[in-house]
Amino acid sequence: MIRILVVDDHTLFRRGLMALLAREADFEIVGDAGDAGEAQRRAQALQPDLILLDNHLPGVNGVDALPALRDAAPAARVLMLTVSEDEQDLAAALRAGACGYLLKTMDGDALANAIRRAMRGESVIADEMSGKLLAAFRAPAAPAAPASPLASLSPRELDILRGIARGESNKQIARALGIAETTVKIHVQHVLRKLDVASRVQAAVLASGHGLA
Repeated sequence: MIRILVVDDHTLFRRGLMALLAREADFEIVGDAGDAGEAQRRAQALQPDLILLDNHLPGVNGVDALPALRDAAPAARVLMLTVSEDEQDLAAALRAGACGYLLKTMDGDALANAIRRAMRGESVIADEMSGKLLAAFRAPAAPAAPASPLASLSPRELDILRGIARGESNKQIARALGIAETTVKIHVQHVLRKLDVASRVQAAVLASGHGLA
């Protein structure tokens, strides 16, 4: 049996994921957590074989929580499961000791197979992210500011920003892109952080100023 701890701050997603994985005969869901502190306590108490870790947690990002989780459960493998397609998040996760980086858009069978591969000692990377591995670890010759503040956004985040610039709500953006509203909310937070703005209005003004609206 592969004993799994699920860490994600969205309760509905976390519960659904646990129910999905529990159907696999060789998986045992030993616990769950909604933030980094709770994850560390549960990892230490339960000593799971594998920790499924979201990167967007309240207070401390999953990547930043990785060292403490590995100290709490040294034998556990940590597999990132997130919406972020950012190559910097990918690089940070792998440097911090994650054994793989998967996206929440994958289907259940693929996730189950990825977990089994991770437990066999393989590094599992989402197909959408594999092409970004080289860029993620390529060191620039010299630090340079991006030509545009939008340059750090992934294609999906640019789609989200276009919706913000059009004045659309999270629900409207989700419907237009065919994704969950909770996923849009996470993307919006990521966009605001990357653009270093405090509100959707500021993000919309910035997008308009760079011809994105």
